[in-house]
Amino acid sequence: MQNTGTHTTAAPGAATPTHCPYCALQCGMNLTPVGGGTVEVSERADFPVNRGALCGKGRTAAAVLAPGARLTSPLVRSDDGALVPAGWDEALDRIAGNLERTRAQYGADALGVFGGGGLTNEKAYALGKFARVVLGTSQIDYNGRFCMSSAAAAGTRAFGLDRGLPFPLEDVPKTGCVILVGSNPAETMPPSLRYFTELRENGGTLIVVDPRRTKTAEQADLHLAPRPGTDLALALGMLHLVVAEGRVDEVYVEERTSGWEEARAAAMAHWPEHVERITGVSVPELREAVRLFCAPKAAMVLTARGPEQQAKGTDTVGAWINLCLATGRAGRPLSGYGCLTGQGNGQGGREHGQKADQLPGYRKLTDPAARRHVAEVWGVDPDALPGPGRSAYELLDALGTDIKSLLVMGSNPVVSAPRAAHIEGRLRSLDFLAVCDVVLSETAELADVVLPVTQWAEETGTTTNLEGRVLLRRRAITPPEGVRGDLEVLHGLAGRLGVEKGFPTEPEEVFEELRRASAGGPADYSGIDYRRLAEENGVFWPCPAPPAGDDAEPHPGTPRLFLDRFATEDGRARFAPVTHRPSAEEPDDEYPVLLTTGRVVAQYQSGAQTRRVAELNAAAPGPFVELHPRLAARLGADEGDPLAVVSRRGRAVAPARITTGIRPDTVFMPFHWPGEGRANTLTNPALDPTSRMPEFKVCAVRVETVTS
Repeated sequence: MQNTGTHTTAAPGAATPTHCPYCALQCGMNLTPVGGGTVEVSERADFPVNRGALCGKGRTAAAVLAPGARLTSPLVRSDDGALVPAGWDEALDRIAGNLERTRAQYGADALGVFGGGGLTNEKAYALGKFARVVLGTSQIDYNGRFCMSSAAAAGTRAFGLDRGLPFPLEDVPKTGCVILVGSNPAETMPPSLRYFTELRENGGTLIVVDPRRTKTAEQADLHLAPRPGTDLALALGMLHLVVAEGRVDEVYVEERTSGWEEARAAAMAHWPEHVERITGVSVPELREAVRLFCAPKAAMVLTARGPEQQAKGTDTVGAWINLCLATGRAGRPLSGYGCLTGQGNGQGGREHGQKADQLPGYRKLTDPAARRHVAEVWGVDPDALPGPGRSAYELLDALGTDIKSLLVMGSNPVVSAPRAAHIEGRLRSLDFLAVCDVVLSETAELADVVLPVTQWAEETGTTTNLEGRVLLRRRAITPPEGVRGDLEVLHGLAGRLGVEKGFPTEPEEVFEELRRASAGGPADYSGIDYRRLAEENGVFWPCPAPPAGDDAEPHPGTPRLFLDRFATEDGRARFAPVTHRPSAEEPDDEYPVLLTTGRVVAQYQSGAQTRRVAELNAAAPGPFVELHPRLAARLGADEGDPLAVVSRRGRAVAPARITTGIRPDTVFMPFHWPGEGRANTLTNPALDPTSRMPEFKVCAVRVETVTS
C-alpha cells in the first residue's frame, strides 16, 4: 500500500487508474502521489479481473520506482572493465556505432535482438519493426518463447488461432468442472484463485494435475500427482477411458471436428494400467477424473507451464485439447481449452512482432500477403523484410559465434534461460552487448552499455492480458531525471543508424500504427483505440474496425471465441494424433531423481525487480530444494541442510525444504535467483520440435549433501 519515489509530479490525492506490472492477470490498481515523494498503491474495485484484490507483489510494486532501487543513468564499460555513468548521447552513439560495425563486418544477421514478455504492445511492436527495418536482421525473439509457446502452437494447430483464454475469467466459476494442469495460481497469480473457489462454491469441481501438492492442489476436489514429464500419457489415458466408457460426444465430433479416427486410435494404445505405470496415477484416480469431467454439461481444461515447458509440450497440450474436443467441450458456452499466460504481456508480446516467425497482428512472416500488408504500413519493400530467425534458446546459443552483437530489452536470460551457465558464457563471448532495463540485472551487469528505461507507472501503453483483453496502462508519475522510455531509445538508435522516420516516441502514435498493421490479421486490433480502452476497461481482440465510411456501430470486441466456428479454413477444430514419448532426459543410475522448477508467491520470474523489495525478500529470501522425507532420509538430510543438485549441465546448492507434498522421486527448485542456487543452471535446453520450447519442467539430477 506504500512505497517511495522522489520523482512524482501529480498533485497529492490525484489517483491514476492503471495496471500491475507483473503477471498476465494485469490486475487493476490505483497509484496516488501522497506528497513527500511517496506513491501509494491501492485497490481498484472497478476492474473486473481482480475486483480490487492484489497480491503482495502488486501491493509492493511501487518500491522499485524509488531511485535507490533502479537505474537513473546510462552506464558504459570503461577501459578498466567497470561500468561507469555516461550521458545519453555517448551511450546511444556507442550502441549505434557497434551495431553498424558488426553489420558492416559480418552482415545483418550477426545482429541479435532479444525482447521480453513484459514490454507493452507498443514497445514490442516497435522492437520487431526496429530489428527488421533498421537492423535488417532476422535474429529476433523474446523470453515469451519460454512462457506459453507450446500452448500457442497446439491451440493454433487445433483451432486455427491462439489466444490464451478463449473466454473471460468470469466464465470459470460458472462451468461444471475445471481440470487445471501444471498450474499453481494460488502462488503465481493469487487474485485468480477466487475464480476456482467460486467454482466449487457453485457446485462445480476442481481437478489439479501437479507432481506437487501445492496450495492450489490443496483446494482441489481431486489432485492427480503424475511423474514429471508424463502429462501427455495422463491426458491420453483419460481420453482412452472417455472412449471405452462411451462418453464421446459423437454428434459434436461429427459436426465440428476433423481427424478424430487417427486421434482415437492413438489414444486407445494408452490403456489405463499402462498409463498408471508411466505416470504413477492410479487407475481409480483416472476413472474418477474422467467421471468428474464428463458429468456436468460444461467443463474446461486450463494448462500452464507444467505441461507446456517440455520437449513434447505441443503434443501434450494437444492431448488435453483432444479430451475437450472428444467430449464436446470447446466452442460451446462455459466450456473449452485455455492457457493461463504467465508474463504481464506474454499474449500481446508475441502478437505484434517480437517472435522470430511473426509479424504484427499475429501474421506469419512466411506469408507473402502478410509481408505485403505490413511492409506497406512500414513504407518498405516486402522483399526487404528478413525471413524467420532463430527461436529464443537457439538465438542465445548462437551468441559469440554467428551473432556478434546483441540488444536486450526487458529480459534477464542469465537467470531465466535453460542451461543458464552456458548462456551466461555465450553472453560474455559477444563482441558487444547492450541492455535496456529498469534495474542492473544479472544480464545488464555483463553489458557494454546499459540504458535506464521507464517503468509501468512512468509511461503510458497497452498490454493484453491472459483473456485477450487489451488494456491501457496510464502514466501516473514522471520518471527520474536521466531515465528515458524504450520508444525513445529505439527512436534515437534508428536515427543514428540512418532511419529518421517511423519510430515515434509517443505511445498512442505507435498504437495507431499498430492498429493499421494488425488490421485483417488474426489478432486484429484495428477497432481499438486509447479512448475505448479507457472508457470500456479494456477490449477483447479480435476487434476489427468498421469499413471506411460505414456508419455501423464499433465492433464490440470478442470475449468468447469459436462459439459459431473455429478459425480454421473449414471452421472445424482439428484433433492431433499424438502418442506419449519419454522426456528428453530420463533418470538413470548416475542421475536417479527428477527435477522440476517453478515459482513462489513472493518473487516473479528472474526476480530482477522483486528481489529489490524488502517485504518480498523477507517472505522469500532465497532458493531452496523441496524434497520428500523418504529421499531426505536416504540422503541423511535435515530441514535447512545445504543440498547440491547436480545435472549434466551443472550444480546448484540450496537449503533443504522437506515436505510430503512432493513425489519421492522428484525435487523442486524455484528459479528466481542467480548465483549458486540458480535452478536454471541445471535445466535441459532440449527443444519441442514445433514450439521450440525448452524442457524446463523435467530433467535428471542427483542430490547430494554438502559438507562444510
